[in-house]
Amino acid sequence: MDRIDFQTEPARYRHWRLVCDGGPVAQLVLDVDPAGGLMEGYELKLNSYDLGVDIELADAIQRLRFEHPEVGAVVLRSGKEGVFCAGANIRMLGKSSHGHKVNFCKFTNETRCGIEDASANSGLTFIAAIGGTAAGGGYELALATGHIMLVDDRRSAVALPETPLLAVLPGTGGLTRVTDKRRVRRDRADLFCSTEEGVRGRRAVEWRLVDEVVPPSAWEARVAERAREAAARSDRPGPGTRGVALTPIERRFAENGVTYGCVGVAFDRTAGRATITVAAPAGLPPPDAEAARSADFWPLRMARELDDALLHLRLNEPELGLLVLRTEGDAAAVLAHDAFLEAHAADWFIREVRHNLKRVLKRLDLTSRSLVALIEPGSCFAGTLAELAFAADRSVMLAGTRAGGSNTPAAIALSPLNFGPYPMSNGLTRLQARFWGEPESVEAARARIGEPIEAEAAEAMGLVTLAFDETDWDDEVRIMLEERASFSPDALTAMEANLRFVGPETMETRIFGRLTAWQNWVFQRANAAGEQGALKMYGSGVQPSFDRQRV
Repeated sequence: MDRIDFQTEPARYRHWRLVCDGGPVAQLVLDVDPAGGLMEGYELKLNSYDLGVDIELADAIQRLRFEHPEVGAVVLRSGKEGVFCAGANIRMLGKSSHGHKVNFCKFTNETRCGIEDASANSGLTFIAAIGGTAAGGGYELALATGHIMLVDDRRSAVALPETPLLAVLPGTGGLTRVTDKRRVRRDRADLFCSTEEGVRGRRAVEWRLVDEVVPPSAWEARVAERAREAAARSDRPGPGTRGVALTPIERRFAENGVTYGCVGVAFDRTAGRATITVAAPAGLPPPDAEAARSADFWPLRMARELDDALLHLRLNEPELGLLVLRTEGDAAAVLAHDAFLEAHAADWFIREVRHNLKRVLKRLDLTSRSLVALIEPGSCFAGTLAELAFAADRSVMLAGTRAGGSNTPAAIALSPLNFGPYPMSNGLTRLQARFWGEPESVEAARARIGEPIEAEAAEAMGLVTLAFDETDWDDEVRIMLEERASFSPDALTAMEANLRFVGPETMETRIFGRLTAWQNWVFQRANAAGEQGALKMYGSGVQPSFDRQRV
């Protein structure tokens, strides 16, 4: 398969129409091109989707947040008569590799979480206007919105039929959102997820599967009314505010890596690892928030490049199982940009930049690769970039300086942004997760905000895993990386996913932990993915053959 590219823009969309007329309500219309699949061998019938459809959706959400500050409500609807969305394309799932299926579900979940984050934190309410059938992933898309409306025409229904039809789970968060978000009673959820035809009309409201049903005669007027009401509650700046164009990310692909403006990725295929280096800004931040409004504003540019790099590695380089995280540049410049983000937090654009940084750091947390941060002289693990080290499974710091190198020892520096704005999926900051059960260690770190913390102190404070002097550095790092790459990737993925998320269980951790782990397992079982499994037999008229043992 060709390289999967996560860059797109509205003029290139094949499956979505983003309709913004300068007013407070936008329309996001799903009208899938059946011939527009990301891979050959299947048609995207009945508004079913694959990863390519979700790449466009993720792009549209970002553009609504940055390019259309006048919009306070988005109506998500179908452009096809009689169907809202039939969910993930079954032929695509049946022919995809295991890794592609799992990563498809993960990206889809991250995109759904992006919709919910926009509603919760950006004053951007999404309304699902369901006319026709919303099945499987189609209903899961609706579940991500803040308000679900259903036409009461005796045909339109919502359904999660994956278990009876396909022997898999509603894996883009459906099971979890039905119970945790919609608060559907367990026995009703069990019945709903076991019923192919789904639920319609008043029962869908009674079971809290939708928020309201509307007769066809009042449909368009009621949808418009709900959108106006939601937009009126928004704290976004409204009509007349200039948005920020998300210009294309500049990058160069080569056999041995990818080069961006602020981010570089180097591949070592023999060692099974990639090194990601993030560069500090070249200078100080702009004089004010208005002057910052550009896709070249360093925190936004860096985050977009890092996000693209992580997605490229996830989908296109599956055998590079170890990511080495490095930074370079002036730590003071990073801290100055952090101070700017803090000082202008009330500005709509800066708010979106901060939430985008949060989302990209979550993507790093959820990456099924070993993460090792190397902190050396010349590094700038400061403030926002220190989050890379705190996201790592291990962080190693060089004590002192290198002969012939920089005369300034390696140091970590903290900013107020390390203590709240970038929560993980479990709702904790990375420092809180690191020091789970040790609140005094978090406060000790907070007391050192703005100070350079060198290796001995950083190790004593628990901010890094290990510190080595120049004598031991090269050998110890080499041995550590070689050892990590020698372990079973399956065991490492399971271990890392468990260790990264301590403490509270949230809807997100249930989706990305419990649900994803089970779906990962189900996707490998013959009952779903075997030659006689449900995914392969779907639509053939032949009943699948199941191994009846429960494990």
